[in-house]
Amino acid sequence: MVLSAADRFGDAEAVVDGPLRLSYAEVVERIRCAAGAFADFGLEKGDRVAIWAPNSAEWMIAAFGLLTAGGVLVPVNTRFKAAEAADVISRSGAKAVIVQQGFLGQDYAAPTGVPVIDLKSDFLSSGSPFARALSGLAGTDISDVIFTSGTTGRPKGVMMNHRQNLRLYAEWCELADLRQGDRYLMVNPYFHTFGFKAGLIASFTRGATMVPVSVFDVDRVVELIEAERITMLPGPPTLYHSLLAVEDKNKLKTLRAGVTGSADIPVELVRRVHEELPFQTLATGYGLTEAGTVTLSRPGDSFEHIATTAGVACDGVEIRIAADGEVLVRGYTVMQGYLDDPAATAEAIVDGWLHTGDLGTLDAAGRLTIVGRKKDMFIVGGFNAYPAEIEGFLMEHPAVDQAAVIGVPDERLGQVGKAFVVLKGASNTPSGDELIAWSRDRMAGFKVPRFVEFLEELPLNATGKVMKDRLR
Repeated sequence: MVLSAADRFGDAEAVVDGPLRLSYAEVVERIRCAAGAFADFGLEKGDRVAIWAPNSAEWMIAAFGLLTAGGVLVPVNTRFKAAEAADVISRSGAKAVIVQQGFLGQDYAAPTGVPVIDLKSDFLSSGSPFARALSGLAGTDISDVIFTSGTTGRPKGVMMNHRQNLRLYAEWCELADLRQGDRYLMVNPYFHTFGFKAGLIASFTRGATMVPVSVFDVDRVVELIEAERITMLPGPPTLYHSLLAVEDKNKLKTLRAGVTGSADIPVELVRRVHEELPFQTLATGYGLTEAGTVTLSRPGDSFEHIATTAGVACDGVEIRIAADGEVLVRGYTVMQGYLDDPAATAEAIVDGWLHTGDLGTLDAAGRLTIVGRKKDMFIVGGFNAYPAEIEGFLMEHPAVDQAAVIGVPDERLGQVGKAFVVLKGASNTPSGDELIAWSRDRMAGFKVPRFVEFLEELPLNATGKVMKDRLR
């Protein structure tokens, strides 16, 4: 894929990272030199190397250089503290860790005995262009080990192979409407499937210009959209919330396509994005580390379907709903297993079906709606309460900007809902009691939160998901 990108797109702009601008021919040459550097370092086929660094041109060159040399990529979450990262790096068996010192005020140190390579040093350019044919590297060989976000427990290393990545993200390009020559602003972190695969792999497949963003800052993002004439901007729902608040919408006029996903996209948000921002398409989808992108909306889907469902299964992927409402996934995209954890793998994949831990429904046309996490669901006096649904109701209140709901113990009912709410501004702010009374008019009694706590911000992980374990 990488070498053919030089042949197919040549002089087209591949990367814009601050003052650095590289064509596809130039970036591929740098990747070949990086592959040579890894070979000189002693990297053998199948060796794992961790990258613990923010989005940048060097991250991309290091990752594809590593893969070109036959290595296995282990991206590490940049928000991890040293102990969390050390756990993931140690368990991955990484032969080296590539770091960017000083990012977010952290000094990245690897576990004892693991060599550290500075991403910004001349290591990546020190090799001679890698030329030797990869002896026996196959599509079925492991390409990457991405650790789960760990919102409900210790992160597990998900193994995917080259063939899965190349097939799935070629289809993603079609469904997300990524085109040759698109200018793609990359706010999704590269250490995550959405950033690395729907970002870098998709762009190399299509010939899009990649503009990495290391830290999300809405003013900087708006500057880049205007200056670089950005056309493609996927991201979590919080990204689109931020864009809706931009006063001078004329600065966003080049935007054409967006992609978002997660269980908690309010209908109102999608409606406002369509009405107030220049996007011609806003695709919604559902995916997880263990199976990549599972569903996406389709071009031509109605506004209602895009707002209320995650679309239909990708080609070669099957979905069914288990008796308890859990979403099960089967097909070529399902992971090869959890690294060094056969017990967890056997628990997650039963008869070829991946148990996602998400709860959902399918309509007659095969459109998936996610109603929440199996572990998030709580039972109020015998009734199943789904936080994502309750959060959607709360977001319809004109003063509510964000909401997260959890179940808390209750002597009489077993559990009841507690809502954590971020308000939009200081004027006409409701009290907790007023919000509860407002909720009673709009949802069944068992769904109404019994407690409301107002926060300045919700605890989000690096991919924009609310970390509900922190709220408990």
